[in-house]
Amino acid sequence: MNKENKSFFAKLKEGLTKTKKSLTQQIESVIFQHKKIDDVFLDELEEILITSDMGVETTMDIIEYIKEETKERKLEDSLEIKAIIKEYLVNLLKENESPEASDKQRVILIVGVNGVGKTTSIGKIAYRLKQSGKKVIVAAADTFRAAAVDQLKEWCRRADVDIIASEQGSDPGAVVFDAIQAAKARKADILICDTAGRLHNKQNLMKELSKIFKIIDKEFSEAHIDVYLVIDATTGQNGIVQAKMFKEACNINGLILTKLDGTAKGGIVFPIVNELKIPIKYVGVGEGIDDLQDFDPQEFVNAIFE
Repeated sequence: MNKENKSFFAKLKEGLTKTKKSLTQQIESVIFQHKKIDDVFLDELEEILITSDMGVETTMDIIEYIKEETKERKLEDSLEIKAIIKEYLVNLLKENESPEASDKQRVILIVGVNGVGKTTSIGKIAYRLKQSGKKVIVAAADTFRAAAVDQLKEWCRRADVDIIASEQGSDPGAVVFDAIQAAKARKADILICDTAGRLHNKQNLMKELSKIFKIIDKEFSEAHIDVYLVIDATTGQNGIVQAKMFKEACNINGLILTKLDGTAKGGIVFPIVNELKIPIKYVGVGEGIDDLQDFDPQEFVNAIFE
């Protein structure tokens, strides 16, 4: 583990303290109370998992996996179950991983409801990509919210990347169009587009996003397009509801999970990935510009369970 990874792992571990308390400590308590792996033990474990934001579907899958592995490996001691749960969760997260496109120009469209940390996430991703040697341009296409453009300009200044912006209330599609032309002219590696989060119903959302997609398809068809949804970890199960709504509106292929440091609901990562089959790309564990990092399944599970 290099120095950067080590310091981030320490931050991640610290950020997930509340989740660790609500999930791991309860699991360990049941494990120590029951020496045998029997129905009573599994029932209590099931209850803990469901109430710690794992959700019913993911919990049932974990319990089923424990039963299968217990039988196959001829396990008898409940102390061995923690390692089985960890193994299942790492596999679940890894199963849905997808590689980044690196051989062509990219457009990353960032979607999510207001208040989840969308604008700050864009600033942090822009900074991260710039640090890795990429030329980045940001499009401020959330033109409905007065503070959004100013906030994004400030983040882009801190990240030292170019931003294409317009007046509040102007057409988001026009901003994306201008940003594409700039990305082509300046030979940018990555164009990151902010989008409006205050859309009152699914129809509005679909209409707005499909318009932006049409412009990207027409003007920048050679680019690889990613759509990342930002979810605030503190919202727990509501994050899944949001993810399902956005998934119906557009083809999301990555998730950004913010505010992990302020929540006991970090376990929400697992049902989101399990139910939606979308990989987590970045996780945020603080306010700093370097506090959003690439998601590593093994490190994430270790941070909760170690």
